[in-house]
Amino acid sequence: MKKVIKSVLAIVIVLAGFSNLQAQDRTVKQEEFKVYGNCGMCESRIEKAAKSIDGVTAADWDKDTKMLAVSYNSGKVEMLDIHKAIAKVGHDTEKAQADDKVYEGLPGCCHYERRGATEKDDGPDGQKH
Repeated sequence: MKKVIKSVLAIVIVLAGFSNLQAQDRTVKQEEFKVYGNCGMCESRIEKAAKSIDGVTAADWDKDTKMLAVSYNSGKVEMLDIHKAIAKVGHDTEKAQADDKVYEGLPGCCHYERRGATEKDDGPDGQKH
């Protein structure tokens, strides 16, 4: 009787582990968000940055809509991590802004109109400085 109980218990443990693995596979999500850029070089840089994050399985940026479609394992990565990785290479997103020095280091064709740049550049008298 003890052998039967141990065997049943072993089967339950194995099945529970298999079920857990299947649940992890179902954590793959797809989302879209805006990423600022202009050209094919931007596209390559943005997609490479997103894919560099462990857990991101696909990234496709559309230069016309400025939207990035990502597929990722939500059990391994948070969306904010993807935003930060993209900002780190010079591209603003909805949730993360690139460092000014990194942005300025981008090729000229990659200099997109930065959100909030107008307010930041206006002096107290309303003039650009």
